[in-house]
Amino acid sequence: MIILPAIDLKEGRCVRLEQGLMNKDTVYNDNPAAQALQWQEQGGEFLHIVDLDGAFAGVPKNKAAIQAIVEAISIPSELGGGIRDLATIEAYLALGVSRVILGTVAKENPALVADACKKFPGQIVVGIDAKDGLVAVRGWADVTEKRASEMAKEMEGFGVTAIIYTDIARDGMMQGPNIEATKNLAQSISIPVIASGGLSTLDDIRRLMAIESSGVTGVIAGKAIYSGAIDLRAAVALTRGVVTKSV
Repeated sequence: MIILPAIDLKEGRCVRLEQGLMNKDTVYNDNPAAQALQWQEQGGEFLHIVDLDGAFAGVPKNKAAIQAIVEAISIPSELGGGIRDLATIEAYLALGVSRVILGTVAKENPALVADACKKFPGQIVVGIDAKDGLVAVRGWADVTEKRASEMAKEMEGFGVTAIIYTDIARDGMMQGPNIEATKNLAQSISIPVIASGGLSTLDDIRRLMAIESSGVTGVIAGKAIYSGAIDLRAAVALTRGVVTKSV
């Protein structure tokens, strides 16, 4: 299992939100590139970046910060938020991002996902954010009637590389991931699932590792590592089977 440290960008700064609410943010670092390098130095193997402003506006908003991050690190990265067309996907991949995450547009324009997978094979990930099992879009502002499992199967059919599954109710709340919902989603498809939302302790990671055989191959770490509730080095060591004092 891979730990993906997260960098959520709002107005060029690293923040964390509670339940996806833009007015409930905490600023953790004014220098996203420095923060990204710190996560890399602490063992992060894959960086997860979200343009929060872009997610709400529907267009990229933090390109300068994203470029600075990509130039500062040597590990791969994935980026989501405000990506709505092939041109934007191509521009970000050209910038050095390893893969892009399609969220709202995957629900509203699935044909774009199919086209993107054909044009950029292996570089398209779909983020499915859910509340009570139903897909939420537009920065989690709107909850649809489509079930997350149904959408995951559809995206798998298009050829996406992985699904990032976020339980909105858990995100930023440090209450632990929704293990059951994540496992059920992973078992319904054959492509990898990355868990997101609620990570708070090393025991949470152990519980996710226990369902790795179901197809849950990674977990995004946000508020837990920013607040110090989880030491990133210890988390990475745990996933690699290395026993340390902090584990």
